[in-house]
Amino acid sequence: MSTRRDFITLLGGAAAGWPIAASAQQPSRIRRIAVQMSGAEADREMQARVSALRQGLQDLGWMEGHNYQFEYRWPANDPELIKRQAVELAALAPDVVVAGTALGVSTLRRETSTIPVVFVNVGDPVGGGLISSLARTGNNITGFTAFEYNTAGKWLELLKEIAPKVARVAFVFGGAEFGPTGEGFYRALSVVAPSFAIELNPIRVGTPADIERAIEAFARTPYGGLVAAADGGATNNRATILRAAERHHLPAVYPFRYWATEGGLAVYGVDLMYQYRRAATYVDRILRGTNPADLPVQAPDKFELIINLKAAKSIGVEIPPFLLARADEVIE
Repeated sequence: MSTRRDFITLLGGAAAGWPIAASAQQPSRIRRIAVQMSGAEADREMQARVSALRQGLQDLGWMEGHNYQFEYRWPANDPELIKRQAVELAALAPDVVVAGTALGVSTLRRETSTIPVVFVNVGDPVGGGLISSLARTGNNITGFTAFEYNTAGKWLELLKEIAPKVARVAFVFGGAEFGPTGEGFYRALSVVAPSFAIELNPIRVGTPADIERAIEAFARTPYGGLVAAADGGATNNRATILRAAERHHLPAVYPFRYWATEGGLAVYGVDLMYQYRRAATYVDRILRGTNPADLPVQAPDKFELIINLKAAKSIGVEIPPFLLARADEVIE
């Protein structure tokens, strides 16, 4: 009898512990990560950025559908839609928002002071009033800048290396509705252009027809080149800009890799896929309890030079061998 009572007592004690043990083995709640990109859902570049973010999270132990889920917004570079979607995301109260536009971040800043926001594609977060300093943001916002305005000098330097006779440059950028980025680059270019003996001609984006007419008028005078801004206005009209540059045989420099893969001559800019993988490290830390105000904003530290030889042949430009040797990627 004693043995039987001991067995029953043991069994009862084990049974009492089952719910606790089973509960301990259950995964923690699924976290919600809101992601607002800049472009359309069908844009392969946008999908590649999301994949880079997803891979970065996976490397840190986060599995989509298991311990987190994404809530997507795809505004297709529409300024009004960016703002409306940012308001929607704030109302959803996710655990963290990953934002790919300065306009989206500024809207989120007005809507919430508590939901952590990690930005990935903002040029001047202090000048834009998003944070108080890069070292300590002072609010719920932090992230990774995708460029610095002094990059503008690199664009002109590269353009002169490709086409030394260039004396006039059309700079294509978005208006105020796309945020301060385009104007910031224009001011930076205005400062450095004289040192390259270059006359700067601003072209603010309008309709595709307006852009084509402006570039056509610019190209009537010889020794011209073109630079496109790293902003939503230029990006949203890149097909028009690329076609016009090719049609008018303008040597051109662009800010991101996808411009070159879509036919652009040369690119100097940050590796955006790397930036999105880096963003995953901040998302991870925030989800594990770190205050975003304690995470300093990080400047880009990986740039890439890409040359498109097919585009060079199309406009009759010969790329110097030293540039080809220096390039991170040459598109044949």
